[in-house]
Amino acid sequence: MKFRELAIEGAFEITPQLHGDPRGLFTEWYRFDRLAEVVGHPLRLAQGNLSVSARGVVRGIHFADVPPGQAKYVSCIRGAVLDVIVDLRVGSPTFGRWEGVRLDDVDRRAVYIPEGLGHGFCALTDDATLTYICSETYNPSGEHGVHPLDPDLGIEWPADVPQLSARDDVAPSLAEALAGGLLPSYEACKAYGASLSV
Repeated sequence: MKFRELAIEGAFEITPQLHGDPRGLFTEWYRFDRLAEVVGHPLRLAQGNLSVSARGVVRGIHFADVPPGQAKYVSCIRGAVLDVIVDLRVGSPTFGRWEGVRLDDVDRRAVYIPEGLGHGFCALTDDATLTYICSETYNPSGEHGVHPLDPDLGIEWPADVPQLSARDDVAPSLAEALAGGLLPSYEACKAYGASLSV
């Protein structure tokens, strides 16, 4: 299992070792101890999610209030997606930047997204299926979004006509979320992350 920190601090791409033969495939797609070594604290397993999307569907950009936020470990078990991580932490050196990682059922990569970062994806295939391990349970009052097609973010979604949910279609722009005080601060995210390692 190899970990590579992305250009956005705290976010990692994880590449598992695949063991295949004519019978099939085996891989360790998650190891709590290896992840904790890299990120500095264990990932609390509070909720598991599964998402299935048609080709061209864009979901996100979603984030949660910090504290407690919601860290995620995301992998694609069927098909392929472009998984997108956006730095929404006010005061971060990479605030407003995004990075995309292809997740698919060939290389079996995963991404770790810490509290305070935004997350979204675009399905590259029909029936693209993602699994999420989340550090906190879903809390509707603490969940927010930024419009995935916001030109200020400039995300290069690989879909001619991205299909959005009604919720994502009315999400505020990054500037509106900032002006409305919805975005987490970089310092609050760092402090919360540090509190998890004690």
